[in-house]
Amino acid sequence: MVLQETILCATVPQSDGSGLGAFVLHDLQTGTTLASFRQTSSAQHCSTFMETKNGQGGVMLAAQMDKSILNVYHFQKDQLALKVVLPEKLSCLALDQNANYCAGGTSQGRIYLWEVASGILYNAWDAHYRRVNVLKFTSDGTVLISGSEDSGVSVWSISKLVDDELQNDLPLPQFSLSDHTLPVTDIVCGVGPFPKCRVLTASLDHTVKLWDLATQSLITTFHFPKPISQIVWDIAERLFFAASSDGAVHQVNLFRERDSKHGGKVIEAIGGAGTTDVIRIDDNVENIAKKRLITVGEAVTALSISITTSILLVGTAAGLIHHYDIASLQFLRSISTHKGMSITFLATMLKPPDLVGHIGLSLNVTSSADAKDVMPVKSVAPFQRMRDPKTREAHEVTMMLPIHAETLHNANEYNYPETELQSDYAFFFQPTESQISDLSLSARVAELEEEVHHLQEQLSQAKMVNDVMWENVVQKFLSQEKQKQLNGGTRCADSIPLGVEEGESTRSRKRVRK
Repeated sequence: MVLQETILCATVPQSDGSGLGAFVLHDLQTGTTLASFRQTSSAQHCSTFMETKNGQGGVMLAAQMDKSILNVYHFQKDQLALKVVLPEKLSCLALDQNANYCAGGTSQGRIYLWEVASGILYNAWDAHYRRVNVLKFTSDGTVLISGSEDSGVSVWSISKLVDDELQNDLPLPQFSLSDHTLPVTDIVCGVGPFPKCRVLTASLDHTVKLWDLATQSLITTFHFPKPISQIVWDIAERLFFAASSDGAVHQVNLFRERDSKHGGKVIEAIGGAGTTDVIRIDDNVENIAKKRLITVGEAVTALSISITTSILLVGTAAGLIHHYDIASLQFLRSISTHKGMSITFLATMLKPPDLVGHIGLSLNVTSSADAKDVMPVKSVAPFQRMRDPKTREAHEVTMMLPIHAETLHNANEYNYPETELQSDYAFFFQPTESQISDLSLSARVAELEEEVHHLQEQLSQAKMVNDVMWENVVQKFLSQEKQKQLNGGTRCADSIPLGVEEGESTRSRKRVRK
């Protein structure tokens, strides 16, 4: 299956009484509509979803604008899967990444916390003095962060909210982030578990603040010319985009480049001085900051960044979804299939493998209905409107059990010949090129060392043979020379008297002649 990035958006009618909106799934590259889930209208921060993962179908939730109803959709079916009656109309909605808990805020400042699989209402408490505008879970789902019109940002511990021993106590926040002076409009949680993650908060006081949850302190404040309504953060936390209702989208880099005293360029983080550190983003100055401004020309209602962090998606009140290249901030294209609607939610994800009409799994099935049976959907139970201790004590939760085919019980399928096992092991655990080079090098070194040892042994044997030969040859030569010397002395001794005798006889002959 080829991975395909998609855009999930939520739409609402621009004017009352003009129909209902929908969840719509588009292809990121072409903009074509892949699926549409109708009969829903949710305001900003009132839509959320969980992707299809771990063999379980995804889910989409939408709190309705004009009634206390929560609509539930699954990717496998383009119709409404469940309609949940809520205690009151919600002003914001949040779902953790695994869809274990769902939180909803109201215009009276209350927050509700449900367990999705059982529908149990774990807690409901007065969290703020005024309307709750936005709710967000951290990536590990252990903390819920709320932003309100009372300019407060509160951090709530999920473990304390679901603790049975604390049900009769008024929930208190883990801590609060209070530096905004006007209503909080948006919250974005960074990557990492609590408390190692950082948080961005936007407000109508023209500021976006960066917080460190580990120290519960303010890192940097960014001041903009207009009130900020939407923010989106790069997953690598290198930059973020802040949009105002007049159609201006500012790119803010969290790093800068400066000259090094040793020559060259150095990249360093900006800000970090705390409450006194204010970075002003002024669009009237003709410098590099001017180049990081996108003028949409329409009210911006939603922002998102593609999975590859290369494309910025901007949803407008006119129903358009604009694509901008992040590197150059150049306009690429627009999706204009939602005329007469307003975009209230934008997100990017991989195309769900169980998407209705687009079944792409290798499941050996003949129809999409069979594929739905193979991949179960996320269980969503009707949410309780009031806390019930008996239901909480029983705590009945629908669980997804693994699927076992009947053929797995055949004992013959467990026969795995040893030769086949060894061949498969050798195939899947082949060493890498670096490991191969290291192994060949070590083997070559061992081979050379063995060869040197063998040559040393042969050399020592040759030396022994040479010594024996030298000793034999020298001894034989010395004995022969000695024998020659002895034989030569004897001959000399015998020849001397003969010469004397001859000399004497010659002299005697000469005397006789005289």
